[in-house]
Formats: sequence, C-alpha cells, structure tokens
Amino acid sequence: MREGSEIVQTFISTIEGFAEKLYWITPQKVRITDIVEIFIITFLFYHVLVWIKGTRAWMLFKGIVVILLFILVAAVFQMNTILWLASSMVNVALTALAVIFQPELRKALDQLGRKKFVTALFDFGMSQDSGRFSDRTINELVKASFEMGKVKTGALIVVEQDIVLTEYERTGIELDSLLTSQLLINIFEKNTPLHDGAIIVRGDRVVAATCYLPLSDSMAISKELGTRHRAAIGISEVSDSLTIIVSEETGAVSVAKTGQIFRDLDQDGLREHLKIIQNAESEQSRLQLLQRRLKDAKKRRKNTD
Repeated sequence: MREGSEIVQTFISTIEGFAEKLYWITPQKVRITDIVEIFIITFLFYHVLVWIKGTRAWMLFKGIVVILLFILVAAVFQMNTILWLASSMVNVALTALAVIFQPELRKALDQLGRKKFVTALFDFGMSQDSGRFSDRTINELVKASFEMGKVKTGALIVVEQDIVLTEYERTGIELDSLLTSQLLINIFEKNTPLHDGAIIVRGDRVVAATCYLPLSDSMAISKELGTRHRAAIGISEVSDSLTIIVSEETGAVSVAKTGQIFRDLDQDGLREHLKIIQNAESEQSRLQLLQRRLKDAKKRRKNTD
C-alpha cells in the first residue's frame, strides 16, 4: 500500500515539475500583444512560403531542408565531427544564401513595396490561378506548332507549370489572350513586332510575348542546335516548365523539359508530352479529392459510433 502511494506521489511531483517548466504558456501569462505577435509571425511565414513556392528558390529551399534534416540526425546520434563542420560553416552559409537568393530577395522587396498591405492581409493565395490547360489548348498548340513547322517559322513556346515564371514574363510584352493556333501563328510570323523571343502560356492563355529566357551553359548540347534551343533548355533547367521549339532552319518540332531536349517529334509525340504535364495536375487533384473523401468517411463513422 505504501509503495502504491509513493508511486502516485512521484507521478504527481513529475507532473507539477513539468507544469512549472511550461508555466510561461499558461493563460495567466498570455497577453493581447502575444496573440498579435503570433498572428503577425504566422502571416509573414505563410506569405514567405507562398512566395518561395512560386519561384525557382523553392527547389533550393527543399535542398536546404534536406541538409538541415541531415544535421538534425547528426545531432541526435552525436556525430561531433559533422556538427563541428556545420557550426564552422554557418557564417559562410549565410553569406552564400544571400548571394544565391539575391535576385529573388530583390524582387520580393520590390513586390512588398508595390503591394497594398490591406489587400495582402486577406489574400491567402486563393486568387492565383494554378490550373493547367485544357484538351482544346493541347490541340491548338499541336496544330500551330506543325503549321509553323511546314513553312519553317521559328517559334518558342513556354508552357508554365507549378513554378511561376513572373520574372521572365516581365521581360516581354503582356498579352493575357486566349490561346488559339491563329494567335500563335500570327505572333511568330516573320517581321511582326512580337515574333522575336518566347511566349509564356499559363493555363489556357498566352500571358506574355517577346520574353527573354536564360541560355543553358551545358556543354552536352549539340552544336547543331542554335540559340532558340539553348534558351529552351535553359528555362527548363531553372523551372519545371515545358518548352516547345519550332526550328526556323528545318521546321522540326522539339520539346525541352527538366534540362533535356526531345527532338524531331511528330504530332502524337508532342501531344503525349503535353498530356503528361496536364495529367500530372489531374492526378494530384484526384488524390486530394480521395483524401478528403476518406476524411469525411472517418468523421461520419465516428459520429455514427
């Protein structure tokens, strides 16, 4: 009996000690300013993540997270050499991050200065259209590409996916027009004002024309390919976009994505590449719908029980 009371007393003492350590989060210590502070930090953290996800910095951010997880594992298992190297490189890493993210940081500060704070406060990313293109757009892209190929009209068509290409969109002329084969053919017609450079497609619309793209530095690119193909590979290296290239010399249609180029495609080949990135969004949407249905089914079973 005495042993049982001692165990209970020990348990109570442990709980009291734990409560004393967490006393700072008890309701008596929470103030209005604390609630406002939490709201501000949450608001800023959310918008930073939304901004990062919409740029090529998202891929770099995921790489940094992997490194941090590796350091966490090293800390758990007390790998002192790795921890010493990590602590020694902190200052260098901070400087490197400032250099790597310099374009993104400058653009973010510029957008912060232009954005209306009240509008941004209640904008939780719902206004951004992240939908993919329709089957009609695929048919129009295929039709325009091979019509231009027949007459050897050079073209560069960037199809945006998850990473928003705003920084390249700003280098061109804003259009925001419904994508049709006639529009594409007219844009790339020789000696017209908009034929030089690339167009950017977002969803079912052409958002900009005469855009400048980064050239790839890869030494593996064939010498037969010109600046248009090198630019298509370059944009695919820094984003998840798909770029359609129509050669001005041969009229051949090619596709660049994930740093690779697929040359001399026929209509079925081009349509297949477009279907793959279209269905990637459809599969993700179906998976999210299935997850929501499973959660709803679990809730109904709990309510029934």
